[in-house]
Amino acid sequence: MKTKHIEKIVQPGIPHFVGDGFRVHNFIPGTSTMQRMDPFIMLDYNSKYNFPPSKIPKGVGVHPHKGFETVTIAYKGRVEHADSSGGGGIIGEGDVQWMTAANGVLHKEFHETEWSKKGGEFQMVQLWVNLPAKDKVSPPKYQAIAHKDITKVELENKVGIIEVIAGEFQGNKGPASTFSPINMYNVKLKSKGKTELSFPENYTTALVVIEGSVKVNQEEISQDHFVLFKNEGENFSLEANENAIVLVLSGEPIKEPIAAHGPFVMNTQQELIEAFQDFNAGKFGYLED
Repeated sequence: MKTKHIEKIVQPGIPHFVGDGFRVHNFIPGTSTMQRMDPFIMLDYNSKYNFPPSKIPKGVGVHPHKGFETVTIAYKGRVEHADSSGGGGIIGEGDVQWMTAANGVLHKEFHETEWSKKGGEFQMVQLWVNLPAKDKVSPPKYQAIAHKDITKVELENKVGIIEVIAGEFQGNKGPASTFSPINMYNVKLKSKGKTELSFPENYTTALVVIEGSVKVNQEEISQDHFVLFKNEGENFSLEANENAIVLVLSGEPIKEPIAAHGPFVMNTQQELIEAFQDFNAGKFGYLED
């Protein structure tokens, strides 16, 4: 099998706040267009940040989404979510929340109340996954994926584990249901641990080094850096310089037109206008701020 070579390595840029609860570096579309990263159309990374105690939980108030899915992966801290379709819950370290906005939803997310009172280290990834046109009109849904329910595959020689959130690894399927083929792993390697991963060459493949530093195809990658692979070859190697956690994403491009504005991602400008009209007409339901 041919090697999947690196297209670019991106260091974290100047962070900005989303609401007052998420201090993020934007990797998608900040450093690569939505079209290039299809089906992954947004990636905000909240690198480790210490939030002081707060009686009023920090976060993002009620806002709309339509046409895609939001995936939040918790590494440190706790987040509480609620949406107008009745979805909601609390995710903590190792958990994932997967919200399908699809035909339109209102949602809000805040630091969990009790966690907020104490404060502490906070580290999360929020990813937007595009939906095929035929699924943009499906009803909203919500998947709460607890860490205990994520598929865990021990690597040879016990050098680490791969947590399969979505897709599969060596025939082991992850719990998340997706609308297009997507693989999403947390690769957890012990110091000097090494593994090889393989994805179809046409898949959009990228990774974020969440913890530690690693070698990707023998190239040194530091913590909090983003790596995008070329759409050629299938295999790449990961080797940990120290105990490391790497979020790996690989998905089949949907290859449909993308029309995006703010919280809406559709296929045409006309559909964007209709999304705003539907939102203003109250068709996304009601959610108390």
